[in-house]
Amino acid sequence: MTAADAIRAALKHATGTAVSADLDDEGTAHLWEVGVLTNGGAWHSIQIDPASGKVRGSHTEKDDDGDDAAETAQIRAALKGSSVTAAEAAEAAVAKGTVTAADGTGSDWRVNPDSGKVTADRSND
Repeated sequence: MTAADAIRAALKHATGTAVSADLDDEGTAHLWEVGVLTNGGAWHSIQIDPASGKVRGSHTEKDDDGDDAAETAQIRAALKGSSVTAAEAAEAAVAKGTVTAADGTGSDWRVNPDSGKVTADRSND
């Protein structure tokens, strides 16, 4: 199952905007962890089994340190007007290799949210 497949599966479970997808090691198994931001501002973390595509768990994130509102506003501003979904961005990035995270970690590739064009992220060089 690709990152794009995991994102689509998560969005069937929680309605909103997929903001991240990471292939995480959960003990003896790997799970896709997909972050979904709802229109109401709630964050959902959804775990998808990469072999079956089934939801293995989900929970709503809590704002323990009080800074989630600012971060959520910043993310909404960045996504405003974008025409490329997270699943489309993950599919575009596959041309550069296997996608194990769609959130800016690992080998970084930028996917333009308007055009879907993939370029190397040189911000950490």
